[in-house]
Amino acid sequence: MMNPEIDNYIAAFPPPVREKLEQIRAVIRAAAPEAKEVVSYGMPAYKLHTVLVYFAGYKAHIGFYPTASGIAAFQQEFSGYKSSKGAVQFPVDQPLPVELITRIVQFRINDDALRAEAKKKKKS
Repeated sequence: MMNPEIDNYIAAFPPPVREKLEQIRAVIRAAAPEAKEVVSYGMPAYKLHTVLVYFAGYKAHIGFYPTASGIAAFQQEFSGYKSSKGAVQFPVDQPLPVELITRIVQFRINDDALRAEAKKKKKS
């Protein structure tokens, strides 16, 4: 289900950034159709048991925040991008790495499910 808050967030950006935000949103939604669209820390986010990924628009890049586990698992593939422990920046003037984003989201879905299962076992 589309979140109107996220529609408004994306609409506030100039066209080149808005196009990339719409594209990354579509890629995440396709990779995680069950995830709920929420706003967390002022950013669009996708949540199952916990937040899978966040994204944010900036003047020259799209910030993608797949949490520390998502960054760690794909560190080698971020060599062409500016990245940190929790984020990677995709320049607005370059094509989005759709296939990489899809794989990261899928990794986070599995990671989220494993963590939720482990938490359940801990409680019982």
